[in-house]
Amino acid sequence: MKVSARNQIPGRIFKINEGAVNAIVEIKVSEDIIISSTISMESIKELNLKVGSRAYAVIKSTSVMIGIE
Repeated sequence: MKVSARNQIPGRIFKINEGAVNAIVEIKVSEDIIISSTISMESIKELNLKVGSRAYAVIKSTSVMIGIE
């Protein structure tokens, strides 16, 4: 796999919460860190994503915001 994004974090799919159109996919990248992403159900099927499968969280962003209460 070659993509321009440099933030590619390997892990395993921990959970998939399917909806009618989209799903929330959780990737466990370390013992205490899980990254989640909302993707289409079409992408879930095309990539054949299953709980336990290896996957990458690929992060490409022009800004990351941090806030406090």
